[in-house]
Amino acid sequence: MGLMIIKLICMLIVWLGVIVIFDARNLTKRFFGFGDQNEGASGLKILGFMVVIVNAIVLMLLK
Repeated sequence: MGLMIIKLICMLIVWLGVIVIFDARNLTKRFFGFGDQNEGASGLKILGFMVVIVNAIVLMLLK
């Protein structure tokens, strides 16, 4: 039961990471007020990619 809950949490975090990747520009506009929007969007995309990769590896290791 506990393993299934951990897998579900990891899948939700992967899902949130994918949303951050696709909506990075809108999230940058909404939450950050600095002028260089491209740099902020790139940072959010990199962060989302890292989150997805780490949690996908965790999911693969939890068999």
